Amino acid sequence: MPNREMGLEELYKTLPKLGKNDVILDVRGQDEFQAGHIPGAVNIPLGEVANRTQELNNYETIYIHCKRGGRAQTAFEALTQAGLTNLVCVRDAGMDAWIEKGYPVER
Repeated sequence: MPNREMGLEELYKTLPKLGKNDVILDVRGQDEFQAGHIPGAVNIPLGEVANRTQELNNYETIYIHCKRGGRAQTAFEALTQAGLTNLVCVRDAGMDAWIEKGYPVER
């Protein structure tokens, strides 16, 4: 599957269909993640993603998101350059908008 982008609402609709080899990658800081995150998300802060490419390559699909979209885009570009082809970038929105929409949050 080639790398692509999706919006926040599409990610929300995808949640129930996630397979066991799919992951939501939250690239915010650890403190931000602990304050509230998408249920089942895995936290790898932006500064660490480039060092975790081998681990991330084991997933079928990685949905990357952050607080507002900027860090997700940066992580998406870095992982694409590292050769990963299993990425979906949640663009133009992130955890702030997720909470505003009333979507489920895990703490």
